[in-house]
Amino acid sequence: MSVFLGTHQNRIDAKGRVSIPAGFRTVLRAQAVEGEALMVLRPSHTQPCIEAWPSTAFATLAQPLDRLDMFSDEHDDLAAALYADAYPIDADREGRIILPDFLREHAGLGEAVAFMGLGRIFQIWEPEAAERRRSEARLRSRRVTLPGGGSGGNGGA
Repeated sequence: MSVFLGTHQNRIDAKGRVSIPAGFRTVLRAQAVEGEALMVLRPSHTQPCIEAWPSTAFATLAQPLDRLDMFSDEHDDLAAALYADAYPIDADREGRIILPDFLREHAGLGEAVAFMGLGRIFQIWEPEAAERRRSEARLRSRRVTLPGGGSGGNGGA
């Protein structure tokens, strides 16, 4: 199974493009479905960053909508939260994308961005905010016990 790993920093060029890290492009291509966008970008609900979902993973995220009455307030709210600010994106031949202005503003992006792998998705951050988030996550993960008996951060000690 291909997953997004590591944190990689790139600069936004004069035309507003940023290169997706090569390893992330490999994962995206492996999961791509012909005729669909390479990925879907959306603002995070909980962090000042952009979430990047392979199109297949985004479709899976949205499947619970099908179980709700499509005329209910719950359906409308969830649909608005998932779709209204989501942008299907394809990379150019060099692996570059243009980030929509709304998403750049949400994440507080300037000239540089940090791509942070989170397994099945990745996030795009302002680099200093990404470092703060990684530090915070390392501290908080020490208190997490994974299902199946593994433990986070402290090796089970």
